[in-house]
Amino acid sequence: MSYEDFIKAVEMFGIISTMSKKDIKQRYLKLSKKYHPDMEGGSNEKFMQLKEAYEILQEYMDNYSYSFEENEFKKQFPSFTNYKNWVK
Repeated sequence: MSYEDFIKAVEMFGIISTMSKKDIKQRYLKLSKKYHPDMEGGSNEKFMQLKEAYEILQEYMDNYSYSFEENEFKKQFPSFTNYKNWVK
């Protein structure tokens, strides 16, 4: 997988940075129905491009390295940073 392939996949799915794997799967299912060759206006070429893009995104997300640093945690989950204030 090259970075160019990755960018094409991101653009094909219209991904924004906060999408989860579940969100991407739902988008894939929606787009696969739209581009399926058996559907009106579908295209075998576009459907295969979509499938390849989904595989690239899945590979990236499955192999993503997570940062366990405090600043990254606070960036990802700002509501959890003040958990001590929840219980009084």
